[in-house]
Amino acid sequence: MVASAPAPGGLRVRDPRLDFFRGVAMLIIFIAHVPDNLWNEYIPARFGWSDATEMFVFCSGFAAAIAFGGTFVKASFGYGTARIGYRVWQIYAAHLGMFFFIAALVVVGTRLLGNDYVEQLNLHWFIQNPMDGLIGLFTLSYVPNYFDILPMYIGALILVPVVMALSRIHPWAGLTFCAALYTANWLYGWGVPAEPFSDREWFFNPMAWQLLFFTGFGLSMGWVSPPPISKPLLWLAGGFVALTIPAAHWGTAQNFETLRSLREVIWMWQDKTDFGLLRYVHFLALAYLAIALVKGREHLLLADWARPLITVGRNSLPIFLLSMGLARIVGMVLDVIGRTPLTLMLVNLGGLSILIGFAYWCTFLKRQPWRRREAEHAARTAAEQDRHALAARSQPSYPAGVAPAE
Repeated sequence: MVASAPAPGGLRVRDPRLDFFRGVAMLIIFIAHVPDNLWNEYIPARFGWSDATEMFVFCSGFAAAIAFGGTFVKASFGYGTARIGYRVWQIYAAHLGMFFFIAALVVVGTRLLGNDYVEQLNLHWFIQNPMDGLIGLFTLSYVPNYFDILPMYIGALILVPVVMALSRIHPWAGLTFCAALYTANWLYGWGVPAEPFSDREWFFNPMAWQLLFFTGFGLSMGWVSPPPISKPLLWLAGGFVALTIPAAHWGTAQNFETLRSLREVIWMWQDKTDFGLLRYVHFLALAYLAIALVKGREHLLLADWARPLITVGRNSLPIFLLSMGLARIVGMVLDVIGRTPLTLMLVNLGGLSILIGFAYWCTFLKRQPWRRREAEHAARTAAEQDRHALAARSQPSYPAGVAPAE
């Protein structure tokens, strides 16, 4: 996997695979967060140990290397750290804004519809203890489960300067640090407190999930290379993914005592909070199969059918923020109109269409078309001024006191 590929003229074009799979992850995350959504039974998480979260974290690490890695290498460590700090601030502000928007949304929904949407997100403590709640929210010592992805992303980003500093010793030094931190977290249980009134930890422990983030980061930086595509590895990866389905799919496992026992034995190794090793291996196997599938066919991802997904992937943060609020709204709509196959289809497809449309709007704003119009207006004004100046210079001049002949 590479960030870009050479194009005629020496230019480099953006590799569509990153944005495509990041777009897929964003849309799956929306479906997964709609309450009591039957479509949720058919997302990849139901058929394996890894899910859209792994896709999001891996792609975020890969994209972070593209966005910030070059600054560390080509500019300076200080500039790179400053850019990471600015990005951390952006994610932190986005996290706070998303929390307040969704908190207000569930309060309004509770008042208007009568269902306790505040309890669904376990926000009663925050509403009943606003002073302690605000302190916890702003210090990230209060992180309700629905709001836990961005804090984990912040934790991974904070480690980027550390990893980049170690990579100056040797590229593998930074990645070794990441593996050591992951191992130490499993040995010593370094969870991050999620609320002051219990011993619950962040649902996504950044000291564990950073391993996947920096796997993508290291691949993007070229510190490690993916294994070559070969039939033995394809059979190994495909076989592993296929064998996990019966144990991972609860609808299947509950009907067989052996599979239920197996789930209990391996449960800790597919733990989501501390990113169990089985999740890591499962994701790497899936990623290997996906890359093999599109290898040599990357141009297909530039076709019209894939453009919406790529557009979503290129606007992942605003899409994520919208999807989390939209998922709650969609859940409220379903509570009112009922959950039938038809209403689920209409509401899910409607929500996905809104996200895709919003991605196109974000892309439109990024292009800043008004600047082109400003430039065209400035060019027309300059041309008009030039014409006036030329006309003025072409008029004959007469000595003082001499008038032109009639």
